[in-house]
Amino acid sequence: MRKGMWPEYAARPYVCGAIGAYDPARLELLRDAGPPVREVHRAQDAALLSSSPLSSYGEDAGRFAWAERGPGGAMSWWAAGETWETPGLIDEPDAVTLHTGAFGLIDVYYLADGDAIYFAGGIEPLLALARRPYEVNWDAWAAILKLTYPLLEDTPYREVRRLPGSTALVWSRPARRITVEKRTPRWVREEPFDRGVTAGDIVALLHEALKPFDDRPLLVPVSGGYDSRLLASVATARKMDVESWTTSPDDGLDNDIDFARYITRELGISHRIVPQDPAAYPDEARWAARRLEYLTSHHAWYSPFAREVHKAGRAVVDGLAGGPLMKNFLITADAVGAGSSADRQAALLAALATGEPHLPMLSAPALAFVDDRVGAAFSQATSMLRGHRSELPLSVLHTRTARGIARSPVNLVGPEATPVFPFLYPDFFDATLSVPVDRKEGGKFYREILRAANPRVAALPSTNGALPHRRVPLRSNGPAAREWNHRMLLKAATVQGLMSERMLDVIARGPDALTAFGSWNSRFWLRGLVLFGSWLTDYEDVLGDLTPPWSGAS
Repeated sequence: MRKGMWPEYAARPYVCGAIGAYDPARLELLRDAGPPVREVHRAQDAALLSSSPLSSYGEDAGRFAWAERGPGGAMSWWAAGETWETPGLIDEPDAVTLHTGAFGLIDVYYLADGDAIYFAGGIEPLLALARRPYEVNWDAWAAILKLTYPLLEDTPYREVRRLPGSTALVWSRPARRITVEKRTPRWVREEPFDRGVTAGDIVALLHEALKPFDDRPLLVPVSGGYDSRLLASVATARKMDVESWTTSPDDGLDNDIDFARYITRELGISHRIVPQDPAAYPDEARWAARRLEYLTSHHAWYSPFAREVHKAGRAVVDGLAGGPLMKNFLITADAVGAGSSADRQAALLAALATGEPHLPMLSAPALAFVDDRVGAAFSQATSMLRGHRSELPLSVLHTRTARGIARSPVNLVGPEATPVFPFLYPDFFDATLSVPVDRKEGGKFYREILRAANPRVAALPSTNGALPHRRVPLRSNGPAAREWNHRMLLKAATVQGLMSERMLDVIARGPDALTAFGSWNSRFWLRGLVLFGSWLTDYEDVLGDLTPPWSGAS
């Protein structure tokens, strides 16, 4: 790996390969550029290599999936993707299909080269096939700065793309060409209707979702919110082998630590606090950024926690998707009450985007470019959901959840440990999606679920309610972090026309001037620029022209 070390692919394999008229020499170059792999399948127009053995599923010998749990029998690629959230490769007599899961949680990156597609579970191995210098994908960076994650197929490099959820690349042997096949997932095809689902029904379905893991030791990280206490309550009720850990989320409050103690004490779960070191923040931020291949400015705070999880030998139960499914997370009154599709899209994008910082951080031309490109990409990324009864929660799930938040359990906890996503269990997902948005408003429905699961735990303080008036120092704005942030901002500022004059003045005053960036919006804009500076630091010797597309605009 160019910077850092490859993950240890213990719970989930690293996979690479090619479909179409590929060059065996190019495939070997891809093989040598990533973690160690062995050949799993090779045929004319198809090759699949993996860091650990993969068994074909179904009666045919050419069906492969590489999530930890997958199909037991033959099914369509989209059925495998939406049922098991697994990517895969299917080699049939007339076609070879490379596909993602319905949300695309497990990454499939690809590079197109003539009539061949080379693919891998990471970006960097594919860069070995790209011509240097690499071209900056400014659309990806626009979204990372505004939303904290890219959209569509974007990665930081023009040469390497990310295959979106519910999508397949199909090589036709008779036609000798590659086509893109997109399918609407089950929850879009079969629009859910209000069938009177109760809180008790939801808890019962959550028991079913966890049942396959009854015989496995689990780690349920408990914070102060709703998702983790619900999962811990149900796992405890099932008498599963459960431990719980908590760490500081670096939110300036640390209520999670106190509230988690109350919850785990009530449930009788062994509880551990994973410590954080403010002096180590630069190393933690860099570790997360490199491991996530610079695709999001989130999750630096989670780095030491994730490394401890790798040593625990337990599957990690994660509350991914709970907020949008059960309490209208990021769904504003403006979005719910919008009178047109365009107004609804605008309100939703405004809720998902990082708000205005305390001072303009980007130049006016750069900000105009960011707003334009992100608006267009968001509209395209959510187009299949327009007019759907559950358009609002699904739009959050298919963008922020899949592209930003899921990176933590999938790529920081995994591939060393198994993340478990009970809220994506098909029956649970469909049932919660069927509940009308207005019934979930203000967290009312979620509180009913919590009371049905464990009324005593439901009554304990939550970060979803009123919080104690206290502050703790932000590690991401402490002395070590400020010095690191400043150095990365200096690097980012070498891109002409990126930052505003006021932001350049702040940088010129030195690291301590960054103490002013303590508000939510300001610190997230700052993290995006710092991430960009760190990427430039790691890759500037292999990047091409850094003149941005808004250069010369006024």
